[in-house]
Amino acid sequence: MEDTLEAPPVHGPGRAAAPAAPAVTAAGYTTRRPTADDAGAVHELISLCDIQVIGKADMTLDDVADQLNDPSFDPAADGWLVHDPSGRLVAWAWACRRGDGGAVEIDVVVHPAAPELTGRLWDTVLDRARRIAAGLGHDHAVTDIAMYREDSGKRALATARGFAHATSFIRLRADHGPSLAPPEPPPGVTVHRGTTEEVRRQAHAVEQAGFARHFGFAPKDYDEWHAELGSSAGTDWAQLAVARLDGEPVAMLLGTDAFAGDENCGYVRRLAVPPAFRGRGLGRFMLRTAFADDVRRGRIGTYLHVDAGNVTPALDLYLSVGMRQVLAIDVWRRTL
Repeated sequence: MEDTLEAPPVHGPGRAAAPAAPAVTAAGYTTRRPTADDAGAVHELISLCDIQVIGKADMTLDDVADQLNDPSFDPAADGWLVHDPSGRLVAWAWACRRGDGGAVEIDVVVHPAAPELTGRLWDTVLDRARRIAAGLGHDHAVTDIAMYREDSGKRALATARGFAHATSFIRLRADHGPSLAPPEPPPGVTVHRGTTEEVRRQAHAVEQAGFARHFGFAPKDYDEWHAELGSSAGTDWAQLAVARLDGEPVAMLLGTDAFAGDENCGYVRRLAVPPAFRGRGLGRFMLRTAFADDVRRGRIGTYLHVDAGNVTPALDLYLSVGMRQVLAIDVWRRTL
């Protein structure tokens, strides 16, 4: 069989047929498409590489399962697993569309013992990004790859392929004591939990308005938004909250259990205030609500990520309530 990692032809919007059998790559390596059952092996490989770069495993098994189960990810077309002759997983690569506008997220993870796979896997995911965008009717793909700031090797690979730094996401953490009183809401504000469809629909509308000008934003209708969040192992709709001002939805917060298992911390996955309602203390109120909720659940801290180039002074807000930076993740971008 051919000594390539060739992407198959497109069949429909961003979709492709799976190969009939594994393809042979260089030096006896074999490649195949991923399934949900591969989450454990992929997690082990990613953890090994993370430890080399930042000194600890960062992604959880649930994070990997979420990747494989993402409704926008087609495992028969968008992912590649490469095994060495002994059957050990030595590479994981993927491309995943973000919305329908031609934005594609990619990643390539290669075991230190198999560096010869790196170049062809990068070429493969970039070709797949082009095909995804073309299948959606676009003549270019806006391709992003995220990497830890300490990862000089991946940064060099991205630079060599024409990527440039686009923005940085800062991971922040707040540490909590054994008790924390919920904050007093601003006048006229009430909080409603996402255990009803009405509140979830309001949260979707607020988030879409709040993030419309943010880096990497891809509009989603309610059904797509709900399916994406519902597919995540860390999503708990009881941790979704909408603030209403005199009955009108004006802010939303979604907490998850993404950091609960290994660090006993909560995670703010979404916090949004539409432009028309900013400057009224709603973001601070929702953040403090998240802190109090996490303490009530027995969490010792709360994490969140913020875009350092945010169009609003979000980073300043988070630092002002006692959060501290613990990690930086850079996003590099190339338009294909």
